[in-house]
Amino acid sequence: FQSQDERFAFIAEWYDPSASLFRRYELLYYPKDSSIEMYDVKNRRTFLRRTKYESLHVEDLYVGSKVTVFSRHLTIVDYGNLYTSRKLGSRKERTLALIKPDGMRKIGELLDIIINSGLTITKAKMMLLSRKEAADFYADHRAKPFYHDLLQFIMSGPILAMELLGDDAVSKWRAIVGPANPTATESDTLDSISESFGHCGLRDAAHGPDSVASAAKELELFFPSSGGRGPVSSAKFTNCTCCIIKPHAVNEGLAGKIVKAILKEGFEISALQMFNLERPNVEEFYEIYKGVVPEYLEMVSELCSGPCIAMEIRQFDPSKVFRDFCGPSDPALARHLRPGTLRAVFGKDKIQNAVHCTDLPEDGLLEVR
Repeated sequence: FQSQDERFAFIAEWYDPSASLFRRYELLYYPKDSSIEMYDVKNRRTFLRRTKYESLHVEDLYVGSKVTVFSRHLTIVDYGNLYTSRKLGSRKERTLALIKPDGMRKIGELLDIIINSGLTITKAKMMLLSRKEAADFYADHRAKPFYHDLLQFIMSGPILAMELLGDDAVSKWRAIVGPANPTATESDTLDSISESFGHCGLRDAAHGPDSVASAAKELELFFPSSGGRGPVSSAKFTNCTCCIIKPHAVNEGLAGKIVKAILKEGFEISALQMFNLERPNVEEFYEIYKGVVPEYLEMVSELCSGPCIAMEIRQFDPSKVFRDFCGPSDPALARHLRPGTLRAVFGKDKIQNAVHCTDLPEDGLLEVR
């Protein structure tokens, strides 16, 4: 029985870049009509009167989630009352998903597996590990005979580290990865990543921590909560162009399919990172379109409406130009003229056209940076 005006309360934080401080709000959500209300906790006054906001859903609201309200990125840090915490406090956990060097050719498929499992990717970065970072990661294996092989292997090329969030995320992801050395008797692991994508022994394509505690410890290595940098990006900054999977495509679960299409076409993805962009940064990034493209303001709003995935793309065949593969900026036109292009296949309209790509070859490096 849902009362007429059931409401859920949360405490949310927003980082105010102009004042360089975090502001706290009480965020109220009314499921009946998807409306929200916000109060400024410190100044004790209404910040946002009750307003319909249909892009926010009850399943987006839990401690640790990031939500976007009128292009402000809020982090939910607590439940606002006992009722909300009892009704919505769930088994949400965070875990680390690591794609190892031997799994990188298949990242499109692996992203699809994660997305289809119902887990949410909240952070992602392609990185290169130093010897010290690799040693910290494999500290528990120091006494094992294959320890040095482990280090060599994990340092042999880029890896993709991701933070996954979901109900029972630790055990769920662990089950998807499968056992490190699947034996013939374990027929139930035939669909696991180690079975499908791994090679043997140390080369098992992916990794998942075995407990909530080790997940927290490992996430700290790759995504330090102190705001530190963590391992370096794998970006090469040479003969490169920039591609961004826009927030609507990330939210629709298309990231894996877009990555798969890019790799299949023969391009190299040499770096990848997930970002939540603030409006001023997007305005600066899109500055060359200001006053040129009538959709400029809507383009800005789309790119800061949620997480996006930025990639460094490298092309080695001069006849294959990445911008051509993205297609015309209007997907309707793209479907008509160039049906195989990314925007033709994944785009919806001129604003939600799945990907941004560098328009001028000389801007590639600038945009990637």
